[in-house]
Amino acid sequence: MNGLFQSLPTIDKGSVWLVGAGPGDPGLLTLHAAHALSHADVIVHDALVNEDCLKLARSRAVLEFAGKRGGKPSPKQRDISLRLVELARQGKRVLRLKGGDPFVFGRGGEEALTLVEHAIPFRIVPGITAGIGGLAYAGIPVTHREVNHAVTFLTGHDSSGLVPDRIDWEGVSRGSPVIVMYMAMKHIGQIARNLIAAGRRVDEPVAFVCNAATSHQQVLETTLATAEADARAAGIEPPAIVVVGEVIRLRPALDWLGALEGRVLTSNGVDGRFLKDPA
Repeated sequence: MNGLFQSLPTIDKGSVWLVGAGPGDPGLLTLHAAHALSHADVIVHDALVNEDCLKLARSRAVLEFAGKRGGKPSPKQRDISLRLVELARQGKRVLRLKGGDPFVFGRGGEEALTLVEHAIPFRIVPGITAGIGGLAYAGIPVTHREVNHAVTFLTGHDSSGLVPDRIDWEGVSRGSPVIVMYMAMKHIGQIARNLIAAGRRVDEPVAFVCNAATSHQQVLETTLATAEADARAAGIEPPAIVVVGEVIRLRPALDWLGALEGRVLTSNGVDGRFLKDPA
């Protein structure tokens, strides 16, 4: 293993790596990410980065929190981007560590453009995005060839904190059997109503996966009609991934984490009439 790491590039002084830490489990870090953690002088990390991942940092690394949480005091994005520039100009080896993937609703593109603007060298290290990896840890596949041949990823709020008004809900409803939503819990009631108005069934399965791929993971299965009320009654809170679609019905057979805790997996409850693309 040491030989493998020796063949990997390391962060140069005065440069920034924008790295995805994956959805939570440190085992889902890429080799590049783990190697960067062991070499960085400063690690500027998001709130969604699992603390177990940060434990892999070298002992002399400085950890700087730059987390953004909806409804709570948070650093401004421009300030975070300029902080990366400042640290690089000090000759530091800078690791910008983000939950999931930096280019999937992670503002990595904004930060990279700021680095370009200030002539700071950088590297992008993709990570496993929560909308795929987090659902896999819940036993929910984003695709299954007997269920869907398309999936849509969208965000539940825009830069103003409101439900994005540029989403074509009718187009998404018609064209995407499976919809995976980031940062959608706050507005799940409005989003569900938008989808129902656009033609989705009121009894269509919905699942919330909170704290995905961590020891605190919670999964709530519900429907579009009752998603808002059920989430409130269950007391679940962000961070969460929300998925809509018939792939959720596969969970009784694919909940591999549940099986490790004694759940008996079975495909008997999977209704074959749902395992096909909608006409």
